[in-house]
Amino acid sequence: MLPAYERDPYATFLETRLVRGGEDQGRPFAILEDTVFYPEGGGQPCDLGSVNGVAVVDVQKREGEIRHYLASPLAEGPASLTLDWARRFDHMQQHTGQHLLTAVAQDQFKWETTAFHLGASVCDIELTAPSISPREMEQLEEAVASEIRAHRDISARRVSPEAYKLEVVRSRGLPEGHSGDIRLVQIAGVDLNTCGGTHLRHTGEIEALKLLGTEPIRGGTRLFYVAGRRARLRLDAHEKRSAALRALLGAPDEDLVPALQTKLDQLLVLDRRSRKLEEELAELQATALAARPGALVEVHLEGKDMAFLQKLARGILAAAPAKAVFLTSEGGGQGLFLLSAGEDSRLDVPTAGKAVAALLGAKGGGSGKSFQGKAPDLAARAEALASLQAGGVEP
Repeated sequence: MLPAYERDPYATFLETRLVRGGEDQGRPFAILEDTVFYPEGGGQPCDLGSVNGVAVVDVQKREGEIRHYLASPLAEGPASLTLDWARRFDHMQQHTGQHLLTAVAQDQFKWETTAFHLGASVCDIELTAPSISPREMEQLEEAVASEIRAHRDISARRVSPEAYKLEVVRSRGLPEGHSGDIRLVQIAGVDLNTCGGTHLRHTGEIEALKLLGTEPIRGGTRLFYVAGRRARLRLDAHEKRSAALRALLGAPDEDLVPALQTKLDQLLVLDRRSRKLEEELAELQATALAARPGALVEVHLEGKDMAFLQKLARGILAAAPAKAVFLTSEGGGQGLFLLSAGEDSRLDVPTAGKAVAALLGAKGGGSGKSFQGKAPDLAARAEALASLQAGGVEP
């Protein structure tokens, strides 16, 4: 007997029996007399749902049987199956869309499909086309849309291996080790294909198919698409995003990109000006700090990044090569520290740096005359400074 998901892919409930339970690598599973749950295969993910109220988390074909992996074990006996219909129908839209896309791509462009992937948000097929131009994508999408509007009937049937040889079938080949009847899925007047997946009744139920883009792969082209409700959800997300951008930029849709480019150009100018001011500030601070007495210059700065600390250290040590510097900064829930020594300083920076890092609970490293790191906070800064002073580097 064919399983219920093949007899009627639109069935969402089923009363059957759980005939045997088991465990596979710590995961409980159930074997049922019949099932509405499609097991993963042919590029199509498995169905989900529940058995007697217990979640079905995976469905796989193993050792000639369909295993329903469950959130918790169930005893043998009557079983009420409830299918996650939204997930199933989405898979039917994407998979049927793939059949149609494959057929049109081959018939009108001579591009054969070599692989299919039904992803969680985006699907793709791999084509033998070396590349696909924007114009060709537009033509392909229009041709698929025409077949969707044609409301072509879709049917499935099984044939014997002998009868299969007499059919004109579009196929990437049968699964390894296959024996017995062969299942054919037909889109009337367009395609006849070997497939074990679940499909729609007619092309109109695909609703729409949108091509998203391409990327080169293994001498061919991977073509991304979404179909049905996914296309509508994607459009809804784009509309909400555009509305937010219109509000932020004060521009209509057609002017969003130019308006954003103007903002980016302004930010670039401001960023350059800010960097120049920071460099000037570092130079001024370095001059003032280098003039301090003592062998160690220590200072804490709020909200400065490591690049600023490094600039400041270089400026100080260029002016006072006999000194060492201990610089810290804190911002965004993170502490930074830099320990550096001038050419004429006798501070053992690697050893002192490791000691400071340990006291601050920081991760860091360095060699020669510089050691830097990041810490969760600088609560132990005073202790770290005392450690440096105890090591003979007096301020």
